[in-house]
Amino acid sequence: MADFLTDKPAQLERAFLVGVQMPGMAAGEAAELLLELKELVENLRITVARTELVNLRRATPALLLGSGKAQELVDLAKADGADVIVFDEALSPAQQRNWEKLSGLAVIDRQEVILEIFADRAHTREAILQVALARMEYSLPRLTRAWTHLSRQRGKGAMGGEGETQLENDRRTVRDRITHLKVELDSVVKQRDVQRRKRQRVPIPTCAIVGYTNAGKSTLLNTLTGAQVLAADKLFATLDPTTRQLALRGNQKLLVTDTVGFIRRLPHGLVEAFKATLEEVVVADFLIHVLDVLNPNVEHHHATTLAVLAELGAGGKTMVTVFNKVDAATPAMLSRARRLAPDALFVSALTRIGLDTLEGRCLELIAEAHEATELLVPHRRYDVIARLYAVGHVQSEEQLDEAVRLIGRFPATQAAFFAPFVVK
Repeated sequence: MADFLTDKPAQLERAFLVGVQMPGMAAGEAAELLLELKELVENLRITVARTELVNLRRATPALLLGSGKAQELVDLAKADGADVIVFDEALSPAQQRNWEKLSGLAVIDRQEVILEIFADRAHTREAILQVALARMEYSLPRLTRAWTHLSRQRGKGAMGGEGETQLENDRRTVRDRITHLKVELDSVVKQRDVQRRKRQRVPIPTCAIVGYTNAGKSTLLNTLTGAQVLAADKLFATLDPTTRQLALRGNQKLLVTDTVGFIRRLPHGLVEAFKATLEEVVVADFLIHVLDVLNPNVEHHHATTLAVLAELGAGGKTMVTVFNKVDAATPAMLSRARRLAPDALFVSALTRIGLDTLEGRCLELIAEAHEATELLVPHRRYDVIARLYAVGHVQSEEQLDEAVRLIGRFPATQAAFFAPFVVK
């Protein structure tokens, strides 16, 4: 987990987790989040030695918690042989430094855990750049943690102490790296935008699969389209968006994109960094919101996804809500899901239960959003027919005595070309 920005051990093995029930939080919310943090930490292959939940009446600027409670937690962490304390609450750079000074252990928060998981899972050039940028921006105000072993005293004359000089050098290095990453990322985003525009020349409808992490989005994409996207029972298995073509009834094609899963308390820097990747959500014709019907926190997952979509500017998108994993659901789970989203569909991406209904709903949405055009093209004008196939999506072709009857969807930029053949 360590890099040149931190002074943490090269390999953290045992974690002591601290959840905080803050004033104003719903009863039991901190306990739920702490369980989620445990799964996040275990995704980094770190053993969780213990979890502690603290009820906090008022936060303190130095340590978040009171000094007495802080010392109590440090003693427990050391007794358990932990080498890292992980907070479910965001810690300020000063609070992080104070905790590390008090404990002599590495101290991180939920945000840093998520950043590390993203760094571990990113594969495409764009995702790697986005994660690197988010990590750099997170680390910049925390650089002093790496130089506590050097002199922090100001030297005589114009020059500062040794630590201060090194710190300024590293700040400059990180700022330069951030600037470079933004330029490089901008280039990658422009290239992907060109690829998207090429796809949009042929008017094939698009949809994006969204939802809480580990809800079964990748499995659904694989089952629908025959794709081979990694579908694992772990948080953030998919970071890089994957687009595959789905063939629906009536020769209708649909481009389906799998996206990174959302999570409560997703670091704001990552939301910003991944807005480029999640542009597929913004430009899609409609969304398929996948929820895990088995998860006891499904209501929170539903609310989190809607909140992130709103932050991305996609809150008003047409959406199909889908409860996945119904093959293992109890009647009580199904009843709870119906109360949460009365118009939802119930499917199993694993056993294909309900997928015909989902595909039918997709066809309905496509028909509502993309009006089909009927054309009659004389037999002698096969050049026109060839061009229509090249630039548009032909749903059906019928050979008549006097002409060829075509029904399909074609780009508005070609309207003048095929206008003479449109059936009014």
